[in-house]
Amino acid sequence: MLGGMRLLLKWILSAIALLCVAYMYSGVQVQSFGAAMGAAFVIGLFNVVLRPVLVILTLPVTIVTLGLFLFVINALMFWAASGVLGDGFHVRGFGAALLGSLMYSVLGIVIESALGGLFAKK
Repeated sequence: MLGGMRLLLKWILSAIALLCVAYMYSGVQVQSFGAAMGAAFVIGLFNVVLRPVLVILTLPVTIVTLGLFLFVINALMFWAASGVLGDGFHVRGFGAALLGSLMYSVLGIVIESALGGLFAKK
């Protein structure tokens, strides 16, 4: 029960984080809260399904760049979600995806730490 509640809350907070990124940075556009919910879902899905495969396939490059290539993978996931969703969520190119994904990742860390404290077993 708590796992489902945590997942739902994380999804909602991730959508709000996307709206914040769009508010702070013009390279990312989100039309509505519903579009943000859809984008957060697709980004999360891509990060669960595609990201591990890409990390393994690009492991040599990631090692040579001392892990910096992971930023490129995050940006690609962010940009790909924009391509799949169309008008409601738009990213203006790879540079915008890189900066937007960095901002979204920072907000995601804040969300994770807040939820970790909120749903910690006592």
